[in-house]
Amino acid sequence: MSEISKFGRRYDREFKAKAVALVLNGRSQGEVSRDLGVSAWSLGEWVKQARAGHAPTQAATLDAESPEQRELRRLRQENDYLRQQRDILKKALGILSAEVPHNASR
Repeated sequence: MSEISKFGRRYDREFKAKAVALVLNGRSQGEVSRDLGVSAWSLGEWVKQARAGHAPTQAATLDAESPEQRELRRLRQENDYLRQQRDILKKALGILSAEVPHNASR
């Protein structure tokens, strides 16, 4: 996904393309940047470049997709997002349940 260098994070093309695709498919830039942990400025630049046709993203292939393919891709992205949210909640539950003493409910 990303690599940290002395200049900050570097994201690969696939990650950028997926982030841009989420925005182009109707999600807000703020929501996508928050969910993916990307700065709003960076995401805005990627979207601007994609709309201008300068970035090598999947945006160009979106027009060639059938409505069924587009819906399938959207559902897969949503499924990945929900899995990530579930995993976060599982970890939080594990942390919180480890802090609660076993006899606290009595």
